[in-house]
Amino acid sequence: MIFKGLKGVTCTETTLSMIDGERGKLIYAGYDARDLSMNHSFEEIAYLLWYGTLPNESELQWIEEKFKIHRNLPHYMKNIIENLPKELGMLDVLRTSISSVHLNSPEIPTVEDAIRLTAIIPAIIAYRLHSLGTKKFPTIRQDLNHVAYYYYMATGIEPKPELTHALETYMILTMEHGLNASTFSARVTASSESDLASSMTSAIGTMKGPLHGGAPTGVIELLNDASHSNNIKSMIREKIERGEKLMGFGHRVYKTLDPRAEALKEILQQNPKADQWFSLALELEDIAIQTLEELKPGRNLYTNVEYYAAAVMKALNIDSSLFTATFTASRIVGWSAHVMEQRSNNTIFRPNAEYIGPVPTTF
Repeated sequence: MIFKGLKGVTCTETTLSMIDGERGKLIYAGYDARDLSMNHSFEEIAYLLWYGTLPNESELQWIEEKFKIHRNLPHYMKNIIENLPKELGMLDVLRTSISSVHLNSPEIPTVEDAIRLTAIIPAIIAYRLHSLGTKKFPTIRQDLNHVAYYYYMATGIEPKPELTHALETYMILTMEHGLNASTFSARVTASSESDLASSMTSAIGTMKGPLHGGAPTGVIELLNDASHSNNIKSMIREKIERGEKLMGFGHRVYKTLDPRAEALKEILQQNPKADQWFSLALELEDIAIQTLEELKPGRNLYTNVEYYAAAVMKALNIDSSLFTATFTASRIVGWSAHVMEQRSNNTIFRPNAEYIGPVPTTF
């Protein structure tokens, strides 16, 4: 029997995350990911995935300092970024830049190297925007946590706590999500005993594909349409009746509300007047779900994480070209955790393919 795309095939064990699509639950290393995103920092959850436990006070201080130490962009990498074709997208730039990082321990992946690759991404993005003449390269700052620093480097805007809290929630909730396509790609590369940078390069290449990265640009278009509509309910009904897919609704795994979307929604509801896009997203969700249930009963089409990610990105003035790069900036933590787990009990991935071509008559 052939399982195309390996769908439904279990090929490894993991302690990193569990997805319960029927009940809408996402677990990180024994903890509810929703609760973690509401009560802990990006650095704390990165520590959890890399070490298997939440950090104590001294361990948290250590990892926060490590993130800051590795923020500087090497001169050779600036040259690489400047000389890349202007037409390349941001994921192409991240893929090429990450592949050039000299790791301290190329043979065995370490947490120190995982921190280095994660911490340098904001500067790569900022310098690429600078080289394109889009934004001036900001001063590397040491007074911001990783997510606030990412926002500052990507936009040049001074972070506001209520908005960066929403971004941090999003980046924690997208940090890890089982054996998805890019994570599988990272583990396959790691299984050959290649280095961590090569595994991250494989994962970024997979993330770039439109069937996986899923930048929420379609949701932005939906929000824009709603913002210019005099009757949102009629607009939604017309889209559904025309057979258009409502971007941000429905998920391949979750058969109920995506728990990541639920957590982001709760953050927005705590301060719905913080930004007009937050308020619009909340209003649009209620109308769309009611209309979908009326016109497509029993389909269980609820909001997914991309829906509220779009509202967060829009409110933060993060350009749409950076949506998948922001996703990558968080998911690199999960990728590197999977690589270290793979190498701790390694077997090279080598599935079979069934030959269906012609056979010589003399065979």
